[in-house]
Amino acid sequence: MVKKLTRHGNSLALVIDRPILDLLKIDADTPLSVTTDGRCLVIAPAADPERKKRFVRALEKVNKHYGPALKKLSE
Repeated sequence: MVKKLTRHGNSLALVIDRPILDLLKIDADTPLSVTTDGRCLVIAPAADPERKKRFVRALEKVNKHYGPALKKLSE
């Protein structure tokens, strides 16, 4: 997909089509992280600290419950 920037006041804006926003679960209130490697622009939903906390709790629960079995499997 090739897009062009549009004027928005004294700035330029990139309009993202609705299907892409829906696919990525992004809305007007979603904080976005904008980074570059000097050649490409990367726009992604910003890391959600609450989601990371939930993930860590789930990981701890799985490790507590299945840790011994997983350790045996790795030997």
